[in-house]
Amino acid sequence: MHNIEQAPRPTSASYRERLSPSLWVLLSAAVCAPMASIVFVPLDGTIALIIGVAVGIAIIASLILTSPVLTLHDGVLRVGRARIAVSDLGTASAYTGDEARQARGAGLGRADWHLLRGGIEGVVRVEVIDPDDPTSAWVFSSRTPDRVAAMITRAQRER
Repeated sequence: MHNIEQAPRPTSASYRERLSPSLWVLLSAAVCAPMASIVFVPLDGTIALIIGVAVGIAIIASLILTSPVLTLHDGVLRVGRARIAVSDLGTASAYTGDEARQARGAGLGRADWHLLRGGIEGVVRVEVIDPDDPTSAWVFSSRTPDRVAAMITRAQRER
């Protein structure tokens, strides 16, 4: 008989969200296209148009592709480049409206780790219960904070 180690049971709690810029930021970035085009008009109108379109596409694509990603998979919460096991997390709270403004502003603690994006109203705050971790909580933006908090709680129960 073969001694086969069983792989860890995958959890059903998984979530993924790209914290991309708001539509207004993307529209503001698109204004760079005609500005770049104007610079090259003295050379040739066709070249100016091509360069303008290329600059606009490049700026918008870079804003979207470099935006942080929020994922919860296999018991690990990743927000941008940071990651933490859900077993090291405490209670997750979701905020919107005035509560979210408070959590992003005066309610943000000095020892809190945060990733906040303009144009995304919702905020999730998760307490860190690991005694070796110097941060007291993770505070981050989400378009669906209630869903993220529920998924974190679900992943904690499955562990």
